[in-house]
Amino acid sequence: MLSRLMNLLKACFRPRSDRFIHKNADTGGHQDGLLWYKDTGQHVNGEFSMAVVQANNLLEDQSQLESGCLSTHESGPYGTFVGVYDGHGGPETSRYVNDHLFQHLKRFTYEQQSMSVDVIRKAYQATEEGFLSLVARQWPMTPQLAAVGSCCLVGVVCGTNLYVANLGDSRAVLGRAIKETEEYLAIQLSAEHNACIESVRQELQLLHPDDSQIVVLKHNVWRVKGLIQISRSIGDVYLKKAEFNREPLYPKFRLREPFKKPILSADPSISVHKLLPHDKFAIFASDGLWEHLTNQEAVDIVQKHSRTGSARRLVKTALQEAAKKREMRYSDLKKIDRGVRRHFHDDITVIVLFLDSNLVSKASSVKGPNISVRGGGINFPSNTLAPCTTPTETTGYQNREPAI
Repeated sequence: MLSRLMNLLKACFRPRSDRFIHKNADTGGHQDGLLWYKDTGQHVNGEFSMAVVQANNLLEDQSQLESGCLSTHESGPYGTFVGVYDGHGGPETSRYVNDHLFQHLKRFTYEQQSMSVDVIRKAYQATEEGFLSLVARQWPMTPQLAAVGSCCLVGVVCGTNLYVANLGDSRAVLGRAIKETEEYLAIQLSAEHNACIESVRQELQLLHPDDSQIVVLKHNVWRVKGLIQISRSIGDVYLKKAEFNREPLYPKFRLREPFKKPILSADPSISVHKLLPHDKFAIFASDGLWEHLTNQEAVDIVQKHSRTGSARRLVKTALQEAAKKREMRYSDLKKIDRGVRRHFHDDITVIVLFLDSNLVSKASSVKGPNISVRGGGINFPSNTLAPCTTPTETTGYQNREPAI
């Protein structure tokens, strides 16, 4: 036991591989150890703040903010797109979503000449189909890609509408000012798809009435087929197409009985919120944040401080809570390197989108500069990735060590 503890501590304090810091196409992001942040920026509907802290050896969270034209044609409409993609089993799916989803959305917006629920749903579908095609092409060389997936949370501000779409257990929360009390109310905008939620288990049982093992309580955690907590995602093809649930996929991912219809879904839950003047900001974050903060706690932190650095402040508060749960100091937690850090908290991505009611009301038709920001982190080049390893007690799977 003592030798295991000593090995863990040695790994905690090994030199960091700063040469693998991901270089972004955005303007003004900063890297501080495992924390990447952009404290403030301007989008067509107001200001924003972004932060990402890495826990996995390979950053599995990907994120983006795109503001300006939401179509492939300059005629618009104009607005702001936010995406938070929490990968599991590896970074490949979340990276793929980061590169393709917004481009699909722009194409469908141009085809329909407007933003709509249908446009967003089609963009998700095209992204899922594209990744499925990639898995099929790579199957002979990289079959384990079939066991990689990603949650997918999207927010689109267009005119006075805020569209929120979600697969998995990331979350969007609105901060609404209460005029009478000067307090802020937290309103959850996204529906979640995690087997820990009773309604999700009931949905799965209704969809698979002949499968008594569709959800299994394993190590005190509800899992779909005993493997994964989320019921909807991009990727995870091994639980959607039976032809990818066979050799040479690792045995731990292969089901004993063949399945005739998809077990997981890529159909997002989408809602449309009509923005009002007292809707002041929206927080989009991966579940790494919500493991440590309630919706109201997050809204209160944003509301009670200056806008600058809001996302970084939320991340820091979550890390302080993670340290407290392990009875350690925050300063000591910060010294632990990626990979080992995953034993203490998950990758955490936060985007705070402030909503200026004057800009929101006219932004869909007013041209402005296109802004593109992607969350950063430390990544090894894609050609060094090793196959998936063992499932853990988290939403997805354990991070993968780089091939050396």
